[in-house]
Amino acid sequence: MILVTGASGFVGNKIMQTCKDVIACPSLRGASEDDVRRIVGENNVDAIIHTAAIANMNVCEENPDESYYANVLLPVYLAKASKNIKLVCFSSDQVYNGTVHDGPYVEGMENPINVYGKHKLEMEKRVLDINPDAVMLRAEWMYDNNSSKLNFFSIITSASGTVSHSSKYYRGLTYVKEVAENMENVIRLPGGSYNFGSETTKPMYDISKEFLEFLGRDVEVIDKPPIHNLWMNCEKARKGGVDFSETLCGLKKCAIDYGFAK
Repeated sequence: MILVTGASGFVGNKIMQTCKDVIACPSLRGASEDDVRRIVGENNVDAIIHTAAIANMNVCEENPDESYYANVLLPVYLAKASKNIKLVCFSSDQVYNGTVHDGPYVEGMENPINVYGKHKLEMEKRVLDINPDAVMLRAEWMYDNNSSKLNFFSIITSASGTVSHSSKYYRGLTYVKEVAENMENVIRLPGGSYNFGSETTKPMYDISKEFLEFLGRDVEVIDKPPIHNLWMNCEKARKGGVDFSETLCGLKKCAIDYGFAK
């Protein structure tokens, strides 16, 4: 049995819909270390998938104490409560947002410069110190046909006129359905931190243009100045059986799943 935190969220909800033998964790908002220990103890589970977080980077910058509690302390509490239970925590590609190298990044090249990325990296280190068998997933920008959460797929499929992306900006994008489908293999991974998601060799400008062409949409892609690359080499996870579609292929798969294309 698997306990899923953030079960009503973007990622947690898809895991609840897709995976077998999952139960939703009660809300951990405001929970103490004792509360977390009690919740874990009351549920006879073999694994915990921790998706709950404050993922809005602006909110984290403006409220660092709240970010630290949600993104560092709660996972630490879970690590202390789950020493004999497999723990999977979602981290972020934002741990690479200050890396000097242009990428794609491999584990060990971390250099976060915003509050969210710094807290996620501290979370990884503290959780692994407590529970070395835990798995930290450095997730990319995930997407689905969900307009309530800002994501690449919903932006492109609802675009009219123009969209702007750089021909010199590289970032992996991951179909959240494939995230959920990979959970069984994720739980089998040895403890450690893993780059997690779809890989790409194409800049966002090309991905946008080719995906719009696939959809048959008459939308112009405007080239804009680049920002810091956020693309990763995910070979470490792939060797452990965790595999994703290439970024553009994943977008096409999502479009077909939701009837935007055949």
